[in-house]
Amino acid sequence: MKRRNFMKTGSVLTTGVIAAPLWFNACNSKNLSKGELLMPQVFPVSKEDLKNLINIALANGGDKADLFFEFSTNSTLQMEEDIVKNATRNVTLGMGVRVVKGEQVGYAHTDDLSMEKLKEAAKTASFIATTPQKVNVAAINAVTKKNLYKIDNLAVDIDLQSKLKIIKRANKAAKSFSPKVIKSTVFYMDQMRHLMYFDSNGKYFTDIQPMVIFQTSVVTKDGDKMQGAGSRRAGRMGLDFFDIPTNTPEYIAREGAEIAVKNLDAVAAPPGPQVVVLGPGESGVLLHEAVGHGLEADFNRKDLSNYAGKVGKKVASEHCTIVDAGNYPDLRGSINIDDEGNSPHETVLVENGILKGYMHDEMSAKAMNLPVTGNGRKQSYKHPAIPRMTNTFMRGGKYSPEEVIGSVKYGIYAKRFGGGQVDITKGDFTFGVYEAYLIENGKLTTPLKDVTLIGNGPEVMRKVTMVANDPTISPGSWTCGKSGQRVPVSVGIPTTKVSEITVGGTNS
Repeated sequence: MKRRNFMKTGSVLTTGVIAAPLWFNACNSKNLSKGELLMPQVFPVSKEDLKNLINIALANGGDKADLFFEFSTNSTLQMEEDIVKNATRNVTLGMGVRVVKGEQVGYAHTDDLSMEKLKEAAKTASFIATTPQKVNVAAINAVTKKNLYKIDNLAVDIDLQSKLKIIKRANKAAKSFSPKVIKSTVFYMDQMRHLMYFDSNGKYFTDIQPMVIFQTSVVTKDGDKMQGAGSRRAGRMGLDFFDIPTNTPEYIAREGAEIAVKNLDAVAAPPGPQVVVLGPGESGVLLHEAVGHGLEADFNRKDLSNYAGKVGKKVASEHCTIVDAGNYPDLRGSINIDDEGNSPHETVLVENGILKGYMHDEMSAKAMNLPVTGNGRKQSYKHPAIPRMTNTFMRGGKYSPEEVIGSVKYGIYAKRFGGGQVDITKGDFTFGVYEAYLIENGKLTTPLKDVTLIGNGPEVMRKVTMVANDPTISPGSWTCGKSGQRVPVSVGIPTTKVSEITVGGTNS
């Protein structure tokens, strides 16, 4: 079915929600069997069609060709000033075809799944190669994938009124937390992606990827002082997402409101080099941005990373063991299978300060003569797969969190991070921290405002002096951008002491 025709069959409601056509009903969680797609209803191609398209893609030669089909639907709701400001439902449908010749990639995509347009896309991608050859496409062979997330009781299946009740609960909880709360914004999103993949080696898979995101933002006021804060959660789950005690709408709303109220008494951070203790979980975004990207293989293959050519060498403190693992159930960054049909697993990147390896897609693994790690990921059918992180975190150490904080006479405790900027090739970073506290004589004391951490990722890792035994993966709605693509990820870190990071603030 052509995407434009698909959209015409829906009707736009006053809320902005698009009603799906009847065939979409075959694709909801109640009609899915053991996680497999109902291919005829979702993607109107046969297995012979798949092989024919691969033959067209490789007509001019090439080392490999693959097809990536996607059908996804997501809905969003946003409440602000006690009214629903936005309600949308979006649909994505299309196919991308990639032809690989050495280190060259030909890529084309279409949102029209008629056979004519699919063949046209395959032919366009084929032009990357110029040496015609006889093609022998392997027989279709379904690969075994993990089962990390449930597809029953999906949030996309519930009606609009039920979703409205959820955001209203959060809005009420935020407003009732304190008379100092003057504004509350609640955002909800659910998504379900249907994927189908086939390549010239015969590798074939289908997958369904659910997602729920829920977040609140709160503004507080006390006299002439105003502060804002928020809280967010995400996971590859269905409605059971809200059954987790720390994921209820009320808990998330009150958490954000509590931070915003505390920040009304915050003072400016002491500027300059300081001892910094990174709080567990959310501080992992610093690890992700300032270190993780430098461990993606494409940057190292092209000698664009600080870590290029340093496997086997010490690149961090002996307290640091850094891992990427896409195989943890329900996490936002987890995947049953990567977008090239390879199984995710736990990849140790740095072990006790020694660089052990990188995160690979198939192209980088082949170029560097190393195994794939299940990190070939793409934003959608419109993009080629590249090496990307999944759930990236640091393992726990031998100290208790109390021992780590207690060892600091004077410093900064950074607990929750906002936005930031990173130079991936150098590892230089600037991060905003929206919940932070002064550490005095081993105790958390005054809340701090307008805190900025400035430094270099590899240098910070070398300055880690203590790591606690509380490794935590943040449940937040983290999204990673790279090469114009955005993919969901998770980040994590234990309570970690860094001997020196430059702190910026309003007094700096």
